[in-house]
Amino acid sequence: MSIEDELKKDGIEVIEKLDTLTINTIAQNVSIKICETFPSYGLDQNDLFIRILGLNMYKAKMPEGMSEANYFYKNTSIYFNCNIPNEDLEEFAVHECIHYIQEVKDKRNKLIRMGLSDYSQSKVTGLGMNEAAVQLMASYANGMEKEFVKYFGISFETISPSYYPLECCLVNQLAYLLGEDVLFESTINSNDNFKNKFISEMSVKTYLCVQNAIDTILDSEENIVKLNNKIFDLNEDDKRSSNLSGKIEELKNEILLTFLRTQNLIISGYFNANIKRIKTLEEVENYRKKLYNFKDYLGSTDGYTFYHDFYVEKMAELEHKYNVLENGGNETALKVVPKKESLFAMIIRKIKKLFIKNETVDGLKNR
Repeated sequence: MSIEDELKKDGIEVIEKLDTLTINTIAQNVSIKICETFPSYGLDQNDLFIRILGLNMYKAKMPEGMSEANYFYKNTSIYFNCNIPNEDLEEFAVHECIHYIQEVKDKRNKLIRMGLSDYSQSKVTGLGMNEAAVQLMASYANGMEKEFVKYFGISFETISPSYYPLECCLVNQLAYLLGEDVLFESTINSNDNFKNKFISEMSVKTYLCVQNAIDTILDSEENIVKLNNKIFDLNEDDKRSSNLSGKIEELKNEILLTFLRTQNLIISGYFNANIKRIKTLEEVENYRKKLYNFKDYLGSTDGYTFYHDFYVEKMAELEHKYNVLENGGNETALKVVPKKESLFAMIIRKIKKLFIKNETVDGLKNR
């Protein structure tokens, strides 16, 4: 199949090639943005400028709901939606240029890896996680600010309100827990450092479950776009339109449930594993802060209580662990010698009460 045929299959119709001056400006500004935002990942601004300058860039007609720009690795080209004003092309180019930096090909020019996604097998894996990580990097490079958004009944804050927001929310949780540096370094350099860190902190099973779940969310979103485009071509009275609308609602519900299950798995997978590794009083406090601050990364729905319930449960475990460590690691001494409530225990007790109070207030609001 020719490049043109493949583009047409995806609904991309080329209109014109960008002129040399526009490509030069994009290459210069994008290379500066990426290198200044991520100075520690082995990128050279001049080298990156020359590489991006060698890309083909086009304006094209694209299907409704498709990304505003697409990098096509088979002919190292970027296609921009023709509706994008020239002055905004640079913003959309950042994401696609990161994809270009990521790609790893074999001697036959076959793509085998792109950041966190693996193309070496018959089924591509990690596509959703990679798209989200790239979008987070692009949002940072473009200086995007956080916005409060709601998708499919899920509310959260994000620096990517328009592109892969749900995927970005989950991957941002992983960045918070495991470290942005290891996530972005693996994303840009296409290595397993992030994967290995994830597995060492949690497990292989958890990694695969989270990776597959984010792929599922991405697939479901793409299917919704396709179904909406089909509905657009049908008469409102057509029975098929109603059937397609029903399928869309099913997909939306599947996305919501998959997101919440995945978020809960990330929370339990990380904090259940790491509470067992606590050996010092300082580690107790670090754990408490990390779990408490996770609330800023949550996606919430009406009636969602998993995080609050989990938090209260872990605070009880943490209080016990703190008392054991404060007592020199002697578990039995706690039962023999009554101790005055420590400052840490008092803080935990008050936080647990605060969480219970908040849950009660939220429950009353949702009635």
